[in-house]
Amino acid sequence: MTLQLHAFDTPNGRKITVALEEMGLPYEMRIVDITQGEQFDPAFLEISPNNKIPAIVDPNGPGGQAISVFESGAILLYLAEKTGQFWPSDPVARVAALEWLMFQVGGFGPIPGQVHHFIALQDPAEKRYGLDRFMAETRRLYGVMNRRLAGHEYFAGPLTIADFAIVGWVWRHARHQVDLADFANVERWYQMMMARPGVGRGFAVAMRRP
Repeated sequence: MTLQLHAFDTPNGRKITVALEEMGLPYEMRIVDITQGEQFDPAFLEISPNNKIPAIVDPNGPGGQAISVFESGAILLYLAEKTGQFWPSDPVARVAALEWLMFQVGGFGPIPGQVHHFIALQDPAEKRYGLDRFMAETRRLYGVMNRRLAGHEYFAGPLTIADFAIVGWVWRHARHQVDLADFANVERWYQMMMARPGVGRGFAVAMRRP
């Protein structure tokens, strides 16, 4: 049986399709339309108790037993360990990969996500404070990444799942109202990532229903 990906067309969903394509793992796409409340379906809650996408079901998990995994960072770690790909064997590089993966799931995701929320508000008085706060923090995070990439081709040295995690969110830079020209190293990295065939396939996967 084939691994199932339950997701939608969001940065967190895209970083998993990118990883699966780069790793060459066959998978079946199961769309969970979060605009229609499908994340609250009891069947989905069985595999993602926090009612968030993405989640995976691997029928060939440890010991040949089926396993489900929720939370995008946990999914990336699971897939990296399953395949032995994009997960450094060198302990120093592995620590760096963990650091930048946690940087994404703990900051460069939740913070730009707040920008998405406040941009959508119609009342200028409601959106002003939130946008000022979270756009400033989003730009600070871009600056952190820009400094890191000044001396590194990828975030952890070699290409790792940390890059897959981060590219899903940089993909939405226009929605963050961030011009990548202001962060030249991030722009160089992003263009290099998007030029990879596996990354391109990951972003081409249909994750919305017609």
